[in-house]
Amino acid sequence: MKTTFHMSLPCMSINETSSFYTKIGAAKGRTTQSWVDINLYGHQITFIKAGKHSFNSPNYVFEGKILPSFHFGIILDSNTWNLVYEKLKEQKLDLVTESTFLKGKVGEHHSFFVKDPNDYMLEFKCFETAEEIFKS
Repeated sequence: MKTTFHMSLPCMSINETSSFYTKIGAAKGRTTQSWVDINLYGHQITFIKAGKHSFNSPNYVFEGKILPSFHFGIILDSNTWNLVYEKLKEQKLDLVTESTFLKGKVGEHHSFFVKDPNDYMLEFKCFETAEEIFKS
């Protein structure tokens, strides 16, 4: 059974949030003055206008790279991952920590982060072998 992920997050501006996500390839769904649904590659994120908020979580180190402890993301196939990466580079967005992790090991994957207008870190990840997403 294929399932769809849903997450609800506060945001500062419905318009800025919608604009950012549609520019990176997501689709805008239902919207009101106080919330918007974003279709992020078949997964639903609802952003609710809530004003200023803060996630003061420390970063962590993985294979020598400093990564944000609070983030969410999407796992894509390598072709889509490359298209998204190039699209975001063309938009001159500040891409963070583009790297290959677990090189030559189970779970090898390519990853990069980008910050959205609400200061959320969004990770784009693609695995060398899709069947290894949950293997250790």
